[in-house]
Amino acid sequence: MAMAAAALVVVLVLDFTLDRIVPDSSIRQLLMLAACNVLVALSLNVINGMAGQFSIGHAGFVGLGGYTSAVVSAHLHEAMGGGEPTFAKSFVVVPVALVASAAIAGLFGYLVGLPSLRLKGDYLAIVTLGFAEIFRLLIATAQLGDKESIGEAASKIGKDGVVGPFFHMLSVAITSLGGQNGYAGPKNQGVPLYAGPFWVFGLALLLGLLAYRLKFSGWGRALRALREDEIAAAAVGVDPTRYKVRSFVIAAVGAGIAGGLMAMNRDGTPTVQPDNYNFQASFDAITMVILGGSGSVTGSAIGGVLITFTIKAIEAVQSTSAVQELKRQAAWLDLNALRMILYAGVLIALMIWRPEGLLGERELFQKARARGPKPPAPPPPDTSKKEVKSSASDAPPPDEGASVPGDAGAT
Repeated sequence: MAMAAAALVVVLVLDFTLDRIVPDSSIRQLLMLAACNVLVALSLNVINGMAGQFSIGHAGFVGLGGYTSAVVSAHLHEAMGGGEPTFAKSFVVVPVALVASAAIAGLFGYLVGLPSLRLKGDYLAIVTLGFAEIFRLLIATAQLGDKESIGEAASKIGKDGVVGPFFHMLSVAITSLGGQNGYAGPKNQGVPLYAGPFWVFGLALLLGLLAYRLKFSGWGRALRALREDEIAAAAVGVDPTRYKVRSFVIAAVGAGIAGGLMAMNRDGTPTVQPDNYNFQASFDAITMVILGGSGSVTGSAIGGVLITFTIKAIEAVQSTSAVQELKRQAAWLDLNALRMILYAGVLIALMIWRPEGLLGERELFQKARARGPKPPAPPPPDTSKKEVKSSASDAPPPDEGASVPGDAGAT
């Protein structure tokens, strides 16, 4: 309880002092992006690490959360009178937006999780990848048509039928998200950025603790049993259907919250774009989990931080004068693919020397406890009785032919 209070005070102080501690807004954005990526890695670890279901479309759930949070926060901000996003208003906007993001992402997580009842391995990965790409392309390719509001389109439902006007309203809603240019609020004034360090770091700590408790709960043990042997787990009473679908829902809810925080990041960009949730984002999330250790909560968090800083470090290297000069001299060399080359190299090295990741399935805090003082050695065994017993057992067996006292009279 004392640690929770201390953590609350720390994130509260950071919300007011981080801009003075770290004056560079790009570094602040990087720190909060790392916290959001920790949430992405923790949520994907529930599916890939604990339940053993291979999903490569996690960016779709993050995007659902991002767009939902952007739309809800922008409209709620206008309803509250607009102006500057303040810390006091964030206690209204951020919880409502994140709950909506978690609900929408969780609903689609349930729909995507249903095929996992019959699909495994590569087939399930294709389904999740298809979901993420459908979501992204549906928004990116939406063409802006007549300036018809969603309310006007909804008012036609029932007058001109139900099915046709409903899909028309749905198409109007999708085109209102801005297409390839991205969503910047209902009046293109930008998404209000309410999520400061208090919300980003605080939720990262809170959800990280919940993920840790989930792993070592009966629920987490059942998931890991399914991952190891589904038939054996079912034989001891674990319902694969329930646990698989719920693991998808839990992971989607976590990804939706992470996407919502990214969309409202105080030092981020006030626009949500579909290209932020492409296959590369899903690949980054998988790399975070594999790098830290599939099944490890603290390992996934470490992987999220490392990958985030690695991406920015490579981008910084690409912008140096030496690399730019090399790019001018060797125009055929695509230096933008440098990150993918390094990623591939890191993954190959991991698969060769440490296929289980940095921590494997272990936890960082378990290792810390293992380094504590050793328990006292047990007292030496009392060998006196054993010697007596062994001397008795070493005595030669009685000769069957020897006479036994008392038998003489009988003979």
